[in-house]
Amino acid sequence: MKKTIILIASLFLLSASQLMAGGGWPQLKAEGYFKLSQWWIVADQHYTDQGLIDPNVTTGIFNTSLYGEYGFTDRITGILYMPFFSRAFNNNLVSGTTGEVLVPGDAINSFGDTDVGIKIGLTKRGAPVAVAASIVFGIPLGIEIGGSQNNLQTGDGEFNQLIKLDAGKSFGKAYGNAYVGFNNRSNGFSDEFHYGIEGGVSLANSKLWLIGRLYGIASFRNGDATVGANSTSIFANNIEYTSYSVEAAYKVQGNVGISATIASAFRGELVLAQPSYSVGIFFELKK
Repeated sequence: MKKTIILIASLFLLSASQLMAGGGWPQLKAEGYFKLSQWWIVADQHYTDQGLIDPNVTTGIFNTSLYGEYGFTDRITGILYMPFFSRAFNNNLVSGTTGEVLVPGDAINSFGDTDVGIKIGLTKRGAPVAVAASIVFGIPLGIEIGGSQNNLQTGDGEFNQLIKLDAGKSFGKAYGNAYVGFNNRSNGFSDEFHYGIEGGVSLANSKLWLIGRLYGIASFRNGDATVGANSTSIFANNIEYTSYSVEAAYKVQGNVGISATIASAFRGELVLAQPSYSVGIFFELKK
């Protein structure tokens, strides 16, 4: 039986593509967006590689991360996603007949895989549609094989590059954005097609933002089928999903605010069949 594969269905994870604050709009020079957040998912069931739902021993992962965007110029923005504390765990595997612990629970703690990238504005500020191109490098800084059963990970051990194109449009106090991307993975992992749309509206004198996202990944299945096949982390091979997230962000004081997000998959393969959650504190740097 294949082991469970955990997936960040927000940024998530998987890359900074689902964490970007700007969409098609790069930050202005010397301005930025910074966020300290806690993300987690815990589940006892998952989608199989056939898209069916099967039970599994309760498993999960917690990421404490820093995300940032900073404008080097009005059209060039630096991007960083750094999970500086990552914890992956499995609970005890218990016999349903005798109650005996068959496999004891386990956990690992470490630094996580980090994303570093650049976003370049392709249209001038104020254009009807804001278009930007990004390249994000996934740097393998986490643990590839860990735990007593060698089935826990905080990294995938492969260096990947996500090339992405965003197109966004503002509608007064609302906005919409769409993106497509190609993720080139190494070390036998299959390459991926990324896609998504999002929309947001500001309320309460622009202090509250409500944001909805629909996004997904499709595998090209051009890698080594044996790579990542038995992973119990978020860094698996041939993951596919279509998912949604809903975020609320509220400015508490000046440019400082708090946010909360819930995300889940409509469908998936090798994906936990439970929602993920995130809470954070953000700061908008303005000139």
